[in-house]
Amino acid sequence: MESLRLKDRIALITGASRGIGAAVARRFAAEGARLILLARTTGALEQIDDEIQSISGFPATLVPLDLQEFDGIDRLGALLHERFGHLDILVGNAGILGSLSPIGHTDLKTWDQVMAVNLTANLRLIRSMDPLLQNSEAGRAIFVTSAVGTQPRAFWSAYAVSKAALEMMVQIYAKENIKTAVCANLVNPGRTRTRMRAQAMPGEDPLSLKSPDEITDTFVEFAEPSNQNNGITLDCQ
Repeated sequence: MESLRLKDRIALITGASRGIGAAVARRFAAEGARLILLARTTGALEQIDDEIQSISGFPATLVPLDLQEFDGIDRLGALLHERFGHLDILVGNAGILGSLSPIGHTDLKTWDQVMAVNLTANLRLIRSMDPLLQNSEAGRAIFVTSAVGTQPRAFWSAYAVSKAALEMMVQIYAKENIKTAVCANLVNPGRTRTRMRAQAMPGEDPLSLKSPDEITDTFVEFAEPSNQNNGITLDCQ
């Protein structure tokens, strides 16, 4: 029998109720991880938890939380410390698109929301979860980015800027951990069949895109204790 690559590793996944987050949760469960799943709605979390239990036989720890509630992220770090004492894997997947428009026409409320979820919430996660990752024998932080974070495209506005800033932040965090057991990396899913992709590209045939389940290998590789990559971005082809 093939050994489980993430057996008993504790993993926190944000945006876990659908799309890429849900696919990573299912794959991590199949690889033996113990899951902490974060999303905004309880009902959606309970649905993915049913899938997790059918795969692994173990329930996930469910965290209904809007990532714009930054104090809630801090409280979560304290609760996880009390319950587990460490965190092996952090997957910062949650994100919002906002609106696609010329920079000069940007709605400031939308801009603030995109920055809050895509960038600042991940900063708060790093601040809150770093002590727990440091307590792991092999802490792994994985964040989801996009090609528009490095390849400027007209009208992508706040989303592209948030991903560019996220990449810089994660790379800085990675460099700060060169002499620790923590590694931080980024995954660019590419053209994937998600709700956000449909929102951004409404005329695109979804069947021409890969499914979220097809890109989970990269997340497992980054999450493994033996993987020493640090500060890199992998594109899912």
